[in-house]
Amino acid sequence: MATSSNNGTEITFLGAGDCGPTHGPKDGFPIERYTELVRPTLAAADMRFGNCERQYSARKVADGLSTHGCQPPEMASIFTDCGFDAVTIANNHMYDFGPDALLDTRALLLEKGIQVTGAGRNIDEACRPAIVECKGIKVGFLGYCSFLPPGGVAGTDKVGIAPLRVNTYYEPRGPHAPTRVLTEPDARDMKRIVDDIHALRKQVDVLMVAFHWGVMWVPRVVSDYQVTAAHACIDAGADLIMGHHPHLPKAIEMYHGKAIFYSLSNFCMTKPKLHDAWKEAPWKHGALRNHADQDPDYPLLPYGKNARRTLLAKAILSKNGVKRVSFVPMMIDKLYRPEVLRAGDPRFDDMLGFMDWTSEGFDHKFTVAGDEIVVTSA
Repeated sequence: MATSSNNGTEITFLGAGDCGPTHGPKDGFPIERYTELVRPTLAAADMRFGNCERQYSARKVADGLSTHGCQPPEMASIFTDCGFDAVTIANNHMYDFGPDALLDTRALLLEKGIQVTGAGRNIDEACRPAIVECKGIKVGFLGYCSFLPPGGVAGTDKVGIAPLRVNTYYEPRGPHAPTRVLTEPDARDMKRIVDDIHALRKQVDVLMVAFHWGVMWVPRVVSDYQVTAAHACIDAGADLIMGHHPHLPKAIEMYHGKAIFYSLSNFCMTKPKLHDAWKEAPWKHGALRNHADQDPDYPLLPYGKNARRTLLAKAILSKNGVKRVSFVPMMIDKLYRPEVLRAGDPRFDDMLGFMDWTSEGFDHKFTVAGDEIVVTSA
């Protein structure tokens, strides 16, 4: 291992989106098959990070909030198969079957040698960073969730998830105009996050924050509170922001030279059935339907027709921070395997066009370099 005084050392980092398939060997889905197309790309990186979207425990309480949200412990082999060095467990499924299953998940990942942030036996443990060192470069990760399950917020003496709660306001604009919805991060939660960043900044060379947040299923929409929170984190000392939860890619923004990935989309994911909300009139008949229709070729990825679009956040890291940011465009195939797209493939150009479209209004410039797309300020 290189010594910490070797300032010329660089490492390659990859950040992935939601990970947690619900279909395994008993369903005819070998765990190792999910990663077989992307595994060479993952293996070539020095450090990998993702979002653990499920609980993994044999201790289920009642029926749970979401029946697919807790999987048998053996299904967690997906995380070692991906080679993740660290994960965030701050997400809306991390309390589906209660506190015991949350703690079992955290312990299981740690036993596998994967560092964990975002949830724990109390608020201090939930906000404890995951720190990974490679070639003398220390990288710290923090994770928070805005889409919080009932009872799932960590407390002083309570098991739960590190929160970024959201305050919502409605601005009437006259009898013939739609009401504008305004959102802002909860000030107390935001202060805790900023304090966490200040404390971690003293310990690491590179600091990344992961948020489980945002509007699901709908392309392009990024809420006010997300922009406010992301900018505040960078102002406090974060080097890179990674978002999850919407189940499709969203904007990439450069802010003060630092990259914000508002949603990395799905990674290795399946789900047994359509969410009940899709049956409600606003989705069946509303204006959003054209963007949110299901893809019949992907019955186990029921998050809308753009759910098969995905990407890896890529960064070159050094003792002095992030030297270069890019993304690796991918498409999930009909076996639910993320596939890295290559320059010259029409799907590569399609993903580049989609990411440029979804990032409109945010400072960004995308430049193709080999099989990845470099992100800089415009």
